[in-house]
Amino acid sequence: MDQHVAVFLVAAIFVITIAWVIIAWYNYRLKKRIIDSGPLNEEAMGFVKNLAGSGTDSLKWGCIVFAGGLGLVVINYIPYDFGSSLPYGLEAMFIAAGFLVYYALMRKQQSK
Repeated sequence: MDQHVAVFLVAAIFVITIAWVIIAWYNYRLKKRIIDSGPLNEEAMGFVKNLAGSGTDSLKWGCIVFAGGLGLVVINYIPYDFGSSLPYGLEAMFIAAGFLVYYALMRKQQSK
């Protein structure tokens, strides 16, 4: 991997992590301010629950990262030419499969 690409990836990951922390912090502060403001009506409770998320984010990212890692392992054992687009297509298919597994799990949970 080229050194410039590695530096760019590290910088991008750093910026994304900082942005994620800032968003989480401000969501926490907003929820705390709404709850501390006094009695909440149904609309305010719905808003606070929206900010909290559905609680399935970990499952979603777990499915996606697991499927992506599995795709990388499979790519390691498949022979392909240097200029081939096979690894990109195969990795995209595995990541899409991770999304589909997550979607199926959520549909099954909602139907209960």
